Amino acid sequence: MTYLVGKDLPQTPAGQRFRALLNKPDIMQIPGAHNGQAALQAKDNGFQALYLSGAAMSASMGLPDLGIITIEDACFFIRQIARASGLPLLVDGDTGYGEVLNVMHMVRAFEDAGAAAVHIEDQILPKKCGHLNNKKLATPQEMAQKVAAAAKARRDMVIIARTDAASSEGLDGAVARARLYYEAGADAIFPEALISEDMFREFVRRMLDVPLLANMTEFGRSPYFTASQFEDMGYRMVIWPVSSLRAANKAQDDLYKTIARTGGTQEMLPRMQTREELYKTIRYYDYESLDAGIVATVLPHIGQADRNAA
Repeated sequence: MTYLVGKDLPQTPAGQRFRALLNKPDIMQIPGAHNGQAALQAKDNGFQALYLSGAAMSASMGLPDLGIITIEDACFFIRQIARASGLPLLVDGDTGYGEVLNVMHMVRAFEDAGAAAVHIEDQILPKKCGHLNNKKLATPQEMAQKVAAAAKARRDMVIIARTDAASSEGLDGAVARARLYYEAGADAIFPEALISEDMFREFVRRMLDVPLLANMTEFGRSPYFTASQFEDMGYRMVIWPVSSLRAANKAQDDLYKTIARTGGTQEMLPRMQTREELYKTIRYYDYESLDAGIVATVLPHIGQADRNAA
């Protein structure tokens, strides 16, 4: 598949495809993909939907996740991931980039860029990662207005409302907010930064009629659970928002340390994606075959010693 061939492109809107996956009996496993390459690698490993984290977008740009990036910044990432993979994409919409009209503009821009779903949160700017301290919340009514506006703006997009209230208002406050947001038009609820299995289970018990999303971020407040464990608790979706970026960044740092220490990259060759693997992932030869004027690529010969290292 290449995005250049019209018949290879999905014919059903992305939001409808996301909703169809959500309605299946098994939990949706939605790994984060911070760029088009990561999206293709996730697709090749069998995932059917992807997640785009605001923290991953910000960090990719060398910025903190404090509400600095713009709608157009996000659309740049949305377009490349949706175009590369063709998979339905859930996007982190932060606080909606402003108030009611800004939220509606965000939904239209994201959907036009190829997003299938978006979640917005009940923080106010400057917002913080949901697993950090002292988050400032909008009133429930203000957030409900944003949810209603998002639902009005979408064509097919799935709207997920995130509440960060558990840490400051307790489970009672978070559930009350979640119920209000659902009644305002959200298709699903994302309770952020729950700190125990009991809290995850109790949230489900109080919201049995509502699809729920669990966040399995690393190094946060929530314990580590597998997708099957979240499914057993009653969650319909689970995201691993920044995992691909964390792994890639750690590998890059190791690479730069190796070059600085040894003056070369040879020690890192066993940990590198080979040229052949890269070309396979990005469908290089599929693109090449579309233009008869391009001479077929032949990969450079690799000596046996180098092959063993690579």
